[in-house]
Amino acid sequence: MFSGTFTALITPFRNGQLDREAFKALIDRQAAAGITGIVPVGTTGESPTVNASEHLEIIQAAVEFAEGRLKVVAGTGANSTSEAIHLTQEAQKMGVDGSLQVCPYYNKPSQEGLYQHYKAVAENTDLPIMLYSVPGRSVIEIGIETVARLANDFKNVVANKEAGGSVDRVNQLVQAVPEDFQILSGDDPLTLPFMSCGAVGLVSVASNLIPEVMTSLVKRCLEGEYGEALELQKRYYKLFSGLMGLDSNPIPIKAAVALQGHCSDEIRLPLIKLNEDKSAQLKALMTDYGLL
Repeated sequence: MFSGTFTALITPFRNGQLDREAFKALIDRQAAAGITGIVPVGTTGESPTVNASEHLEIIQAAVEFAEGRLKVVAGTGANSTSEAIHLTQEAQKMGVDGSLQVCPYYNKPSQEGLYQHYKAVAENTDLPIMLYSVPGRSVIEIGIETVARLANDFKNVVANKEAGGSVDRVNQLVQAVPEDFQILSGDDPLTLPFMSCGAVGLVSVASNLIPEVMTSLVKRCLEGEYGEALELQKRYYKLFSGLMGLDSNPIPIKAAVALQGHCSDEIRLPLIKLNEDKSAQLKALMTDYGLL
């Protein structure tokens, strides 16, 4: 279901509204590059800054523009269980292929609270669910035992986007979950080590900018061509780290895509655009990679 390369898609805005023309063009570009699927309204899509109606508008547009060429895994998680259920049910009606469910943030629930949260979501949708453990933003992680418990108890909890930065956690997950449960890297620079330990794909930020490269990297890993994958990893590592290190995601990636002319760099508060110094660093980095 989730094996391959999925792009955590940016949300292009113009004058405070979804720029539908730019959004369609971004999705067309992803499809042409052979990306497996797109993930609208995740962290990279600025989900915390859109209201409920905008959230659903973006998902609907993604389904419309994808035209069945690539999978649409809608970001419908929330720190409110009732909101996560509502968004997921509405996305299911729109015809998405799956749901990305972020670990509830700010509330700091216990592992039993997390289990009950995901249980409620899983019982109220037929969509395949990809859990999303990202302690850097949620403060807590979805524990190994909690992931395994959910995977065993609910047939539609089928994958985990792992963004905790630990290769050993991937090793632990592989040991704990059912054989058909899928683990995906949530960090571009860790794609190769995660996949060498059993992950089957990537939810990528960099593929907004270099979709062909990320597709090739994941494909080589899936085919066991780790030598060639390592060459790609080494070649693009500085770009991966730069896109995530210059500022909070999605500020640098949206600025980079905008520099190529694919959308505006408009971003919503409390996020702000790159300052002059960081913009110069991004331009230099992209120039070094022949992207400008």
